[in-house]
Amino acid sequence: MKKLIPVMRDDDTKKVLAACKGKAFLQLRDEAIIRLYYNTGARLSEVGNLTLEDIDLTTDSVHYHGKGSRDSVRFGPKTARAVSRYLRARAKRKGAELPDLWLAERGGRRLAPNGIKIMIKRRGLSAGVKGVHAHRWRHNFAHEWKRAGGDSGDLMLLMGWISEDMPRHYGASAAAERAQETHQRMGIGENV
Repeated sequence: MKKLIPVMRDDDTKKVLAACKGKAFLQLRDEAIIRLYYNTGARLSEVGNLTLEDIDLTTDSVHYHGKGSRDSVRFGPKTARAVSRYLRARAKRKGAELPDLWLAERGGRRLAPNGIKIMIKRRGLSAGVKGVHAHRWRHNFAHEWKRAGGDSGDLMLLMGWISEDMPRHYGASAAAERAQETHQRMGIGENV
């Protein structure tokens, strides 16, 4: 039996994003990173290994490279705004000529996936949220997709999955909640 990963609830995500509030470079960078995870369900390495060429703000989309083959994934206006604000701040930093999207705080070098992992944990702790890691947003993405009635095949495409087991595994920790909501919405037994 696989371990169930708890989804990252909206309230907790709001707290983590609030810990990034501000106009300093690190605040802008960290908000953009977290919003990409939250809004696209990406893997740690997919966001961590992005280059400038992978972001398209004319279509509000990102092209991930990683385990599963995926087309470009769209993101919403809040994520687009966060990425745009980060890119403007990034352009003024040492290392702006690097192809890597994410820059470290100092030294004009890239922020690697492990650095992102550490940053997310640190932001979670400062927000008072335990167990924050990128993969929880991936599970949340699947949960919210299913909750909204999204098609499993479309979810597989967006997440870069080939195994039909993956849609069942991701968001499984909140499956009972979705079942209860669906049951209530259907009103079975209330028509008599």
